[in-house]
Amino acid sequence: MSELWGRVTAAFANLAQRERLLVSAAAALTATAILYFAVIVPILGIGDRASVRLTGAQNTYQMMRHLRADYDEVQGRLVGIERRIQRGRQGNLRTTLERLAALSQVRVESMEPQTAPASAEYRETKVEVGLKGVTLPQTVAYLHQIEATTEVLAIKTLRIRTRPNKPELLDVTFTVSAFERI
Repeated sequence: MSELWGRVTAAFANLAQRERLLVSAAAALTATAILYFAVIVPILGIGDRASVRLTGAQNTYQMMRHLRADYDEVQGRLVGIERRIQRGRQGNLRTTLERLAALSQVRVESMEPQTAPASAEYRETKVEVGLKGVTLPQTVAYLHQIEATTEVLAIKTLRIRTRPNKPELLDVTFTVSAFERI
């Protein structure tokens, strides 16, 4: 290695002043290029990748915070519903719906019991209610009475149709579910 270095320095010493200047400039440019591509570019790449990873981690963190807030909200609503089910008075669903219809000044055309899927923790009672020839304010008042009652009732389905001969009157069919703890 030292012999090679000796030959290179001897050859460099035998060059003219202008040639030495050109060879030195070329060697400096080559060394700078090697330094840039071998050291600086990888360091910058590491910084860029770290920046991209940081941005990705921040986005993931924000998404996790949002999902946690959604989870906490749903969990809070679930706890509230659980309390309502435990505290709510239990009565006959058909009787309750008839009482609420009378409060809303709505005449119920039909009430048909429906089958509900079995659950290990809750008993669900379902009734399909049919209203014929009611106005929109009457329908809204009745549905509001159902949602606002102290019993845990949920409106599962809702179909509204206008009457062909009187478009201001509606035919409404909906399913109401009541829940109680087993």
